[in-house]
Amino acid sequence: MTKADIVNEISKSTGVEKIIVQKTVEAFMESIKDSLSDGNNVYLRGFGSFIVKKRAEKTARNISRNTTIKIPAHNIPAFKPAKTFVSEVKDQVK
Repeated sequence: MTKADIVNEISKSTGVEKIIVQKTVEAFMESIKDSLSDGNNVYLRGFGSFIVKKRAEKTARNISRNTTIKIPAHNIPAFKPAKTFVSEVKDQVK
């Protein structure tokens, strides 16, 4: 499902114009990105959490040049689904 599909589904189910739904969805995603880039997690009860994970510094190998490089510590965004979300997806049988 793409962002356009999500906009279409919301527009159909609510009766709101697609352009308004699109702006709302984009504003929602932008606010999540801004919150995560500021180091704040986003918790959506019943859906899941958008969290910032910290990766420690590590040593990696460049196989083609046979050298080692250091990858500095960094943060990455992650999503952790709520238990109800996980159980709903697990219960789907096709």
